Amino acid sequence: MPVPPSLQHGHGCLPQLLYRIGKPIITHAVVVPVQIFGPESSGKTTLALHAIAEVQKRGGIACLVDAEHAFDHVYGKAIGIDIDELYLCQPESGEMALNTVDTLARSGVVSLVCIDSVAALTPKSEIEGEIGQSQVGAQARLMSTALRRLSTSAAQMGCTIIFLNQIRNKIGVLYGSPETTSGGQALKFYSSVRVDVRKRAELKQGDEKTGIHINAKVVKNKCAAPYRMAELDIMFGTGISVAGSILDAAESCGVVERRASYYYKDGVKLAQGREKTLQWLHENPQEMEEIERATRADVHGGPSDSNSQAEAGVEVVEDEGAEEDEPIAASA
Repeated sequence: MPVPPSLQHGHGCLPQLLYRIGKPIITHAVVVPVQIFGPESSGKTTLALHAIAEVQKRGGIACLVDAEHAFDHVYGKAIGIDIDELYLCQPESGEMALNTVDTLARSGVVSLVCIDSVAALTPKSEIEGEIGQSQVGAQARLMSTALRRLSTSAAQMGCTIIFLNQIRNKIGVLYGSPETTSGGQALKFYSSVRVDVRKRAELKQGDEKTGIHINAKVVKNKCAAPYRMAELDIMFGTGISVAGSILDAAESCGVVERRASYYYKDGVKLAQGREKTLQWLHENPQEMEEIERATRADVHGGPSDSNSQAEAGVEVVEDEGAEEDEPIAASA
């Protein structure tokens, strides 16, 4: 049976996503693996779900490894995910999760795997032991063993892996940031891109809170210059505000100009204030598409049609019968 097309080296889900949230902070299509980390309720899962929706829209296959067992089907569907086409895995242990990821990456069929989250990848030894029993370094050993294999197999087959991770505070730190991420140091070394997301403000309509405004900063990037930042609005129940992302990107590129409280395009006034300008974009979808195309052309210096870019990167991967390996297990 032929293997379905895999968008090898061309689906560009994360670069596309992070371009749309303000600036081209990632410029290459394939980044293996990617780590997105930050505090609770800062938009990590929403970013991953949008990446899944983007891959599906381009004809690729995506998998969500829901180690936290918290996937909201309604929210995923609102973001644009085809639930029937989504590979959803809710593993019982960290070993089961990572072995599943390894199998999918080697298959050549899956374009994107999202793991939510590293902190929830519980080793079998911890599950089988008593609560409170010391398991020093078990998760770090598990991640180190897995990443040695995943980084190679995923890169060879063109599968992007996104690890979502939580932050913890180190004890006894007097100088510098006490924050660190779960799962040891291996993921930091193996990650091609590390994105730090933080909630900066709450969005309101009157007295009602309707969303959050977040910053995404690339603190490590093997594919382009690091330390670039992007901003985006996440609306409760619907995910990233596309109009807000396009407006911010267009303003940063000079496609749209803001003078005092008014927004202009090519010298023509659009509206007064951000909220009214966003409303104008929603009411004029053709104008919004034109602004987006102009912004893409300015940023990438080339074709602005995202669909043509996706088609240019599509390759059919034939099943060559990958060798079976021993399951991933934490080293003693």
